[in-house]
Amino acid sequence: MSDSDPEDGVAASRLQLPPGQWPTLIDGLCERFPAIPREQWRTRFARGRVQDHDGHPLQATHPYRAGMEVRYFREVPDEVPIPLHEVVLHADDDLWVVDKPHFLPVVPAGRHVAETLLARLRRKSGNADLVPLHRIDRATAGLVLFSARRETRARYQALFRERAIDKTYEALAPALPGLDFPRVHRSRLVRGEPFFRMREADGEANSETRIDVIARGGAAWHYRLQPVTGRKHQLRVHMAALGAPIANDEVYPELAAHPAVRSDFSRPLKLLARRLSFVDPLTGLRREFTSSREL
Repeated sequence: MSDSDPEDGVAASRLQLPPGQWPTLIDGLCERFPAIPREQWRTRFARGRVQDHDGHPLQATHPYRAGMEVRYFREVPDEVPIPLHEVVLHADDDLWVVDKPHFLPVVPAGRHVAETLLARLRRKSGNADLVPLHRIDRATAGLVLFSARRETRARYQALFRERAIDKTYEALAPALPGLDFPRVHRSRLVRGEPFFRMREADGEANSETRIDVIARGGAAWHYRLQPVTGRKHQLRVHMAALGAPIANDEVYPELAAHPAVRSDFSRPLKLLARRLSFVDPLTGLRREFTSSREL
């Protein structure tokens, strides 16, 4: 049984049906997901994109049973194509290393389902076991590691849990002539408003970034950023807090009017996951990968 659709590479979502008195499965799903039209659910059933736990297609008229596990494949009508392409730098039986473009999400979320790095790689490889070992923002370009085999996944995941991977990012941002470099920025990051933003707050620090300058020149400097921790939007928040928000950031320090709907791809965030270095847990050899993209 594959956990992703071979046609578009999208992973199945799973739902354990809650208690309810709906006569049929489609009735219960329409009630739980009111934003999805009934006709759209009908077409999903007709194309076999609503399944039981074992991956067998279900009928829309199947009796609703609380506790039953249902697999379904998310779809976004008229999903906007992203005309930028990933580059696979390394692929073996256990590990893939991919150089992601700006604007491409790593995993499905919101209005992005088929046009994600995960879905593209599953379509390209036919390997439904591919999963990201970490994530970078949709707005950020650069390196992402993927596990290609369940049997060895935990050993690669441990590298992140134990902070055994050296991660180096590069960014373009306003000059900070009044500060000494290299420097370390530590702060407590908590959820902000709206829900997708983060903010610094009083209290014990839970985030840390090492910051240095690669090149000084004019109003914008070229920075090297090395996150010690991996909090959401950490680098973007820390640079904004220093008074040097990363160029073209539409979320920090202030939220742009419509940061999520831009589709002209003309102003990428000037943030790049440039380098990853680690000792491979399977071979004991040090491995280093570098993005070839430019800011």
